[in-house]
Amino acid sequence: MAKRIQYQRLIWLGLLLCLAFAGLGYRLVDLQVLRHQELSAKAQENTQHEFVLEPRRGDILDAKGNLLATSIFMKRVCGDPSLIGTNQLEVARLLAPLLQTNESRLVQLLTPVVRRATNGSPLANRYVCLSKRVPVETWSKIQSAMSQFNFGVDEKSWSKTQRPYYQAIRQKGIFAEDEQMRSYPNQSQAAHVLGYTAVEEHEVDHRLLREIVGRDGIEHSFNAKLAGSRGWRVTETDSKRREVVTLREQDVEPEDGLNVALTIDSVIQHIVETALAEGMEKNSPISISGIVVRPRTGEILAMANLPNYDPNDVSRFPMEALLNRTIAEIAEPGSTFKIVVVSAALNEGLVRLTDVFDCERGLWIYAGRKLRDHERYGVLSVEQIITKSSNIGAAKIGLKMGEDRLYQYIHNYGFGQNTGIPLQAEVRGIVHPVNKWTKVSIAQIPMGQGIAVTRLQMTMAMCALANKGLLMQPMLVDHLEDRDHHIVTKYPPQRARQVVSEATAASMVQALKTVVSPEGTAAKAAMDHYRVAGKTGTAQKAENGFYVNKFFSSFIGFFPADNPELCISVTLDEPKQGHYGGAIAGPIFKQIAEAAANYLNIRPDDTQAPAQPENIASPTDGPTPTEGQVLKTAAARSP
Repeated sequence: MAKRIQYQRLIWLGLLLCLAFAGLGYRLVDLQVLRHQELSAKAQENTQHEFVLEPRRGDILDAKGNLLATSIFMKRVCGDPSLIGTNQLEVARLLAPLLQTNESRLVQLLTPVVRRATNGSPLANRYVCLSKRVPVETWSKIQSAMSQFNFGVDEKSWSKTQRPYYQAIRQKGIFAEDEQMRSYPNQSQAAHVLGYTAVEEHEVDHRLLREIVGRDGIEHSFNAKLAGSRGWRVTETDSKRREVVTLREQDVEPEDGLNVALTIDSVIQHIVETALAEGMEKNSPISISGIVVRPRTGEILAMANLPNYDPNDVSRFPMEALLNRTIAEIAEPGSTFKIVVVSAALNEGLVRLTDVFDCERGLWIYAGRKLRDHERYGVLSVEQIITKSSNIGAAKIGLKMGEDRLYQYIHNYGFGQNTGIPLQAEVRGIVHPVNKWTKVSIAQIPMGQGIAVTRLQMTMAMCALANKGLLMQPMLVDHLEDRDHHIVTKYPPQRARQVVSEATAASMVQALKTVVSPEGTAAKAAMDHYRVAGKTGTAQKAENGFYVNKFFSSFIGFFPADNPELCISVTLDEPKQGHYGGAIAGPIFKQIAEAAANYLNIRPDDTQAPAQPENIASPTDGPTPTEGQVLKTAAARSP
C-alpha cells in the first residue's frame, strides 16, 4: 500500500515536471519564435541608440582673416521630472546658483506633470529645458555637484531600494544636450553685412533636432555653405546609457561648415562706422550710410548704416535698425545722378566739356514746369555744370540726349536692376520705361528727380567712371575655406559692362575734380595730399506727390583722382543741421578717406592738393526751396 502511494506521488510529480517543462518550452517558443521581432526591437530600443552628430557652423572672416562671426559649443541643460519625482526642491536649490536663475522657476519646471496616453495609461513628462547656452565649464560643475548630491539624507542611511533610485537621479535626472551659440565678437560692427541667425527646432524620427539658420546678410546668403552636414552614430549602451564602443555599428563624422572670407576690412569698417556716428550726432539725420569700394575690382571694404544693431541679441532692437539701407532703401539721388547724363552725352559725342549752355539765371520753364537752380547761373560750360551742379544745365544736356538714349545709359549704369551683391532684400529701384515718362521727365531725370536708386547703385556708377568706364559687380565675398584655411572656392572680380569709353571717363574725372575745388560744391571734401574727384547730391524728398522741405544729402568721391584706389559714398537722410551734400557729407567723406589712406598706405599724389579751410563758402548744389514752395513731382508714382 505504501509503495502504491509512493508510485502515485512519483507519477504526479513526473506529470507536474512534464507540465512545467512544457510550459517553459511554450514560453521559450513564444519569446524566441512567436514574439522574436517584437522583443528584439524592444531590446534594441533599450540598448541601441542613434546619436545625431552636429557639424560646427563655419566662421565669417574679414579680408585679413580676422574673426567676424563664429560658433561656440555650449550645453542645453535639461531635466527628467518623472525621475526626479518629489525631490525637485532639493535639486532646484542645488542648480539655481550654477544656472544663475530663479529657484522657484526650476521647482516649477521639475515638478512632474501627469497626462493620459491614448490607451488611458498615465504618462509623466520626461523632458524639460532648464537653461540654454550654458558654458561647458558650468555643465562640468553641475555634473560634479549632482554626483555628490545626497538629497538631504545621509547616503549611509539609504535603503537597498532607495540607493538605485537616488543613483538614477544623480546620473540621469539632470542631463545636457550639445548646442551651438553664434557669437559676433565685434558686436554691432558690420552687422548689416553679417546678418544674424536663429535656432530652428524640428522633429525627425521622434527626435527633436535643433539647427542654426541664417536670417539675414551673409549668414542667410551662405547658410548652406556655413551649415555643413550632420553625421550620426549607431551604437550600444549599457544600463547607465554609457556607450559600449566595441559595439558601435555606424560612425559617420559630421562635415563642418566652410568659412566665408569677406572683402570687408575690419579696420576700414571701424573707420567708417566711427565717422558715421560722429556725423549722426552732429547732423541728427534719420539715418546715415557709408560705403567704401575698390573701383578696379568692385571689392566692398566697408558697408555701414546707422541706426545699427547687435546680432548677438537682435530682440533688443527695433525692426528698422535691422534694415540694410544701402541696398534695401531707395530715394531720388538728386545731383549725383548728373554724372549719368553728362557722361552719356560726352560718350555720344553730343557735347564736349567746353560746350556752353544758358542756365537762364536760375529759372527755366519747360513743359509748363518751373525748373530751378540754387544760384542764378548764366552761361556755363559742361564742366562748370558739373562744378556748380546746375539743374538747368543738366536738363538741357538731357534734352540733347533724347529719351531713348538716356534711358539706355541709365540701364547700362545698372539702375533699375539688382547689382548682384550676395545679400538678400536688395531692391532694384524705380526706373520707369520711356513710354511712361511725362513730358517733363527728360528734363527732371538728368537732375536726379523722377527716378529712385539705392545707395549702392549710385556708388557703383561712380566707381565705373573711376574705373575707366568699366562697371564692376559689387564684390563682398573673396573666398570659401575649410577649417584648416585651405581655399575651397575663390570668387574673382566680375565685370558687368563697359558703360562709357576710357576717354569719356577721363573727361568726367577732369570735371569731377573741379567739384572739390574752391569754386565747386564740395570744397570741404578736398584732401590734403590727394586729388579728389566726386559729386554732391541734395535731393528734395517727395511726399504725396509733392516735393517738401526734407532732403537726402550725399557725396560720392574717389581718390587719388587720376589713379583711384578707393571710392567712398556718404549719405544722410533728412539731416537736421544743414542739408547740402557738400557741406555735411563732404567732411565725413574727408574724415573716412584720410584715415583709410593712412591705414592702407596709399601713395600721395606727386603734386600736393591744397587743403581747403573749414570755413570756406563753397557753392551749394541741388534745389533751394523758398518758404512754402513745393514742386509737383514728375510722376505721382515716383518715390
